Amino acid sequence: MSHNPFEKIFNYQIITRLEETDSIAITAQERGWLKMMLVHPEAANAFTPGTLERLKQLLHLEHSGAEMKGIILEKAKGQERSVYHPHLRTLRRMIMQDQGFRLSFRTKLGETRSNQSGFPYKLEYSMIKREWMLIWYSKSRRGLMYTKLDHILYIQGTSLPSFRIDRIKERLQRLMENREKQAIIEIHRRYNGELSRILYAFSCFDKTVHYDEASDTYRIQVCYLEDECEFLLSRIRFLGLRVKVVEGSTLQARMQETAALALARYAQDEG
Repeated sequence: MSHNPFEKIFNYQIITRLEETDSIAITAQERGWLKMMLVHPEAANAFTPGTLERLKQLLHLEHSGAEMKGIILEKAKGQERSVYHPHLRTLRRMIMQDQGFRLSFRTKLGETRSNQSGFPYKLEYSMIKREWMLIWYSKSRRGLMYTKLDHILYIQGTSLPSFRIDRIKERLQRLMENREKQAIIEIHRRYNGELSRILYAFSCFDKTVHYDEASDTYRIQVCYLEDECEFLLSRIRFLGLRVKVVEGSTLQARMQETAALALARYAQDEG
């Protein structure tokens, strides 16, 4: 860390300017990994030809992480599924351009819902099920819908007046806030050096990190939806002694429950 006050002021100004323009500083390692990923066959589907070529031109002087492939060993690998979906690019543009849509989709029971009017809110990828999900606002139901991209049969963009878009976004925000829960997870000081690894375990969630200098303690405020509770718990259990749930009664109760069941199982074995 630099102790030069002029350098600190300069760094602060740079960071402030980046935040004002919604820009992100990318490290050389990240650029190298991006260059390697652009060689993957899925890149041709994920980007338009012009965008893909432009990225390759911008990264042509970067060192690629391709040399890492020779020392990476994949064991017990399952069948690889494509992480790209044909609807992704279309829906992403609709979300960016504040477009509505009409779509037809298949329900879990196999029924078809045709010509449904709605507004796309968010695209999510399930790391467990390895599939994409669209969260959208249904005009007829006046509520949130969760539809797998694989279940979408037809989709077409529609234009909406700005006042309707603003109203829908406000309602979407209220609906998401009602479904959203929060928890605070504290990192044991002994494992502060593993902060990056711990944060990576929660990379699928919206989170904020707070540091208490007096106690040398990191706390992670995690936002999650009700149906993501079990997946979040699996991440917490994976980290073991490194973390502790200090706020979030639902998560604390489930952790106590699973710990009690595990202890009871070992007690029975001893008997």
